[in-house]
Amino acid sequence: MKYTIEVDLLPEEEILSNEELLPKVLSQANLTIPKTTSIGIRRVKQSLDARSRKIIYHTTFEVLTDNDANSKEQDEVKKLQKVGNSSKTLLIIGAGPAGYFAALEALEHGIKPIVVDRGKDVQARRRDLRAIQQFSEVNPHSNYCFGEGGAGTYSDGKLYTRSLKRGTYEKTLRLLVEHGANTRILYETHPHIGSNKLPVIIQNIRRTIEENGGEIYFETFVTSFIIKNNVAIGVQTEDGKELFGDAIILATGHSARDIYQQLHSQKIALELKPFAIGVRAEHPQELIDEAQYRQKPRNKLLPASSYKLVTQVEGRGVFSFCMCPGGLIVPAATNPKEIVVNGMSMSRRDSPFANSGVVVAVNVEDIPNVEKYGVFAGVKLQEQIEKNLFELGGKNLQRSAALRIPDFVSGKVSTSLPSTSYIPGIEPLPLQTIFPDFIKKRLQKAFDDFGKKIRGYDSNNGIVVGAESRTSSPIRIPRDPQTLQHIQIRRLYPCGEGAGYAGGILSAAMDGQNCVRAFVSTFLI
Repeated sequence: MKYTIEVDLLPEEEILSNEELLPKVLSQANLTIPKTTSIGIRRVKQSLDARSRKIIYHTTFEVLTDNDANSKEQDEVKKLQKVGNSSKTLLIIGAGPAGYFAALEALEHGIKPIVVDRGKDVQARRRDLRAIQQFSEVNPHSNYCFGEGGAGTYSDGKLYTRSLKRGTYEKTLRLLVEHGANTRILYETHPHIGSNKLPVIIQNIRRTIEENGGEIYFETFVTSFIIKNNVAIGVQTEDGKELFGDAIILATGHSARDIYQQLHSQKIALELKPFAIGVRAEHPQELIDEAQYRQKPRNKLLPASSYKLVTQVEGRGVFSFCMCPGGLIVPAATNPKEIVVNGMSMSRRDSPFANSGVVVAVNVEDIPNVEKYGVFAGVKLQEQIEKNLFELGGKNLQRSAALRIPDFVSGKVSTSLPSTSYIPGIEPLPLQTIFPDFIKKRLQKAFDDFGKKIRGYDSNNGIVVGAESRTSSPIRIPRDPQTLQHIQIRRLYPCGEGAGYAGGILSAAMDGQNCVRAFVSTFLI
């Protein structure tokens, strides 16, 4: 029999093993258990509460007795089936979380996944990331957005989704653990893997797919879709090859603008959707720790502190996004003549900097030039801001404009800048000028408000670096809510962030799984 008990742990207790915590948990459980019964506990949920000076972890334990104490569910990998050339085939475009978890789900149903990705494998991709960081050289097919593992591999690995609209997330987390992630992600409220750990996990997932009969092709760029009688049957690649499957899962990520153009040229329906644009704010981690924990220095047993900020300015939300405690700002451009930034943290989150996107919600009615650009008006807005930022520096580099927050708010140019985690470098330039007024003015007012919520947030110790423009896709590839197929093309499954149906690693992975289940229920049952 299983019992559930909530226990508050101090930081020095949180690091103890379950075995060491067993007496404390049982003393609070108030259970009548026969002395001959074997007992164990496991953590099922944990959140850090720093609202008062006594910082605690609210922790939920399961108390397991008899066989439950040593039992565990069957490993998810063991549920996968070996597949061969005679199996049904899913053609999966994109090797990010949506694509790879779709491939694992396909194997569970005895379907052969063929994964195609424009970028390089996770190890070869490192060289291109070094090139953009150190030499401002941007490979359009291999960068922080494109390549094995997708945008999340080298940009943090946060698993914050807890929405149940796509189903339960436990299976996805267990798969990550079985491929090398720390078991803490199974119970932490805000689990995080880290950009130094994710590459190995991604490699392990690839090995699982291939060992069970799946195929994976890197540096293979899709240039057109093969459609017959409104049914998706295959793709053509840049080198002239044709690949076929019983269905196509399209999981190309939020920055695959050329894929949107190809779909549009083949008269496959797209639609505008809301998104967000802004800057990346960076502060000394000590400043955030002192404000959040009210400690200086921070207790070494506590993690680098984070924050979540939101306000309303003139009818639009302005909010923090992808907060990276103990993190780095990285260049996320996908073309040479643009500047885009993102954030990441290593698993230990031990950088002296904290950074977060601070972005303005852009509704469809806010997007300019819809009459001129149609469904691509949101993409054009992103592109213009990224191009403006690149041209502002005028040096053909990935160095970015930056300002101290008070100067950004007042419309000034900073006379100096503090040190930064952004390796390509920053320089004081009028960052405000790259944005249209409806974004700029809301950002400026929001920083005033955020300074009231976190002491020192809007001080000269904080800087903003631009531009945080790839929070999500400004385009949705419409699909039927029941079958998850494209509303126009059968057996084409728009999936994940690039299709407009996810907002992070966990939600994208779950969407990939759901698309496979939809294919099975529609065509194979």
